[in-house]
Amino acid sequence: MEGMQTLGQALGVLVCTFQHYCRKEGDRSTLSKGELRELLENELPSLRTLQIKDGALEELMALLDTNKDNQVDFEEYIRFVAAACTFFHDFFRDAPAVQPRVQ
Repeated sequence: MEGMQTLGQALGVLVCTFQHYCRKEGDRSTLSKGELRELLENELPSLRTLQIKDGALEELMALLDTNKDNQVDFEEYIRFVAAACTFFHDFFRDAPAVQPRVQ
C-alpha cells in the first residue's frame, strides 16, 4: 500500500512517543498522570470530542499501573497500545483497508 509506514517505522513512533512524554517531569523512564494526560490529549485528539466522565483518567491510570507505583512504565504503556489497537481493529474490521488520515 503506497504511502504507508513500515511496521518498523510504526514501532519507532510508538517508542519515540513514549520517550517524548516520559521525559517531561519526574522519572525519565515512566509516565506520570500528567504526562499520560498530555500524551492522550496530544496524540489522540479525537478523545477531546468524547464526553469522558469525571475520574476517567484516574481509572485509566489505575488500570495501566499494574505494579501500583503511580507511574506508567513502557510495558504498561505498550499494553495500553495493544488494547487500543485491538479496539480499532474490531471497530474497523469491515472497513476498507486504507491508512487512517493524520489529524
